Amino acid sequence: MGVGKGTTARAFTKKYGTYIIDTDDLIESKENKEVKKIFEKKGEVYFREQEQATADWIEASVTGTMISCGGGFYKVDNLKKLGTVVLLDASFEWIHNRLKTAKNADAKLAKRPLFSDEKKARALYKERKKAYKALADVVVDVEGLTLDEQLDFIAKRCKV
Repeated sequence: MGVGKGTTARAFTKKYGTYIIDTDDLIESKENKEVKKIFEKKGEVYFREQEQATADWIEASVTGTMISCGGGFYKVDNLKKLGTVVLLDASFEWIHNRLKTAKNADAKLAKRPLFSDEKKARALYKERKKAYKALADVVVDVEGLTLDEQLDFIAKRCKV
């Protein structure tokens, strides 16, 4: 959540000519609401159900495409069937600073409903980190790399 998945995915597709879909964007399109509004109106359980439905659709319908997943997407039961799982890894402090110092910091923070309370966000980060690492085929420590270095690292390991 907030590590730069969308930024990295957009840069990757531009550099390597791949296609990309974003699971949150797919859900927003289907629901005709922003993620934050879906959480507010229908709750997290409903949103997670939509993530699973999205994963099922991707598994049945999508090939040869980079998929940028929302922060909780690791819970879908068929994630490993969708392709190579790349984890962009960073410390909570680095992510929090990235969000707070972005040009559009207010919008970035507002877009992440689970990040609205820093204490809860930190606990969620700790809870998810172990699960993310267990599922990842490729781990990229983004703190020590420029965006171009991240892209090259991913391309090498995913044989693009």
